[in-house]
Amino acid sequence: MAAAIEAEDLVKTFGDVHALDGVSLEVPEGTVLGLLGPNGAGKTTMVRVLTTLLRPDSGRAVVAGVDVLKHPNQVRGLIGLSGQYAAVDEYLTGRENLQMVGELYQMSPRDSRARAVELLEWFNLSDAANRTAKTYSGGMRRRLDLAAALVVRPPVMFLDEPTTGLDPRNRMALWEVIETLVGEGTTLLLTTQYLEEADRLAHDIAVVDHGKVIARGSADELKAEIGGERVEIVVEDPAHLAQAVEALAPYAKGEPAVERHTRRITVPVSGGASVLADVIRELDARTIVIQDIGLRRPTLDDVFLSLTGHATFGDESEGEGDSDEVGEAGDAAATVGAAVEGKDS
Repeated sequence: MAAAIEAEDLVKTFGDVHALDGVSLEVPEGTVLGLLGPNGAGKTTMVRVLTTLLRPDSGRAVVAGVDVLKHPNQVRGLIGLSGQYAAVDEYLTGRENLQMVGELYQMSPRDSRARAVELLEWFNLSDAANRTAKTYSGGMRRRLDLAAALVVRPPVMFLDEPTTGLDPRNRMALWEVIETLVGEGTTLLLTTQYLEEADRLAHDIAVVDHGKVIARGSADELKAEIGGERVEIVVEDPAHLAQAVEALAPYAKGEPAVERHTRRITVPVSGGASVLADVIRELDARTIVIQDIGLRRPTLDDVFLSLTGHATFGDESEGEGDSDEVGEAGDAAATVGAAVEGKDS
């Protein structure tokens, strides 16, 4: 299967910060690559490089068969982009925003109007079509921005944390939209911090940390790498956390994860349900009262903890939002605007 997105040894630094440190990846046509990592890992920088909004210090990138550095305008006509923040004109109505995007891409007024109606219905915005975007809620603006990225039915899409700010109902609706697009042949690079989102949508996942790809594979393959099952318990009294960790020690196949604020302890084990029964007896013998207990398979969060030693939700320490880079709010607008500048000279 041909690759729709290719990156080779991409490097981008901001002062002393290595936002991208030799990143290479490949996304086959008609598939979804989930880019998973904490804040500051390099995900947004990667998206900006591949969508021509940021030049790397070195490396090579090809999107839809076109060299990103040599022919950026041509690339812009082949992609859709939704950045982390909605980039819509708040003084235009929802309908006018979508029609404007269509006409910037040189669609006829008739076709742009028809496409706007289709997308407004698809994203449940028909009732607000004639309201100015400044009256929209944050979630509505997010959906309008995503609709704008789909106006020209691009063969390659980049969605940078697309469901941030959406309620669960609208998040699931967007997942269905993404699945429909991919089913029709669209290639998608998706950055996310919602682990269930990557688990559901991505054919392949690249785990990124400190500007490097530290693991690659399907969700099941990554989970299989760390193996085993997890026993999770929630103690009633936080004063019993240390005793509970001690009680679990004989059964643990790795270090326990303790969340003090939720009184939860998670330990890797082997042996299935029989281990769970043994753990219950051990806790009872020590008169440790528990509110909940369960046995589960590893999650992507367990994968990330195993690979990096910290959770996917981290501090903004990498400077991806530094003023050196193009502002988030202008990402989609910059891409659309550049698409009408004409072919590369």
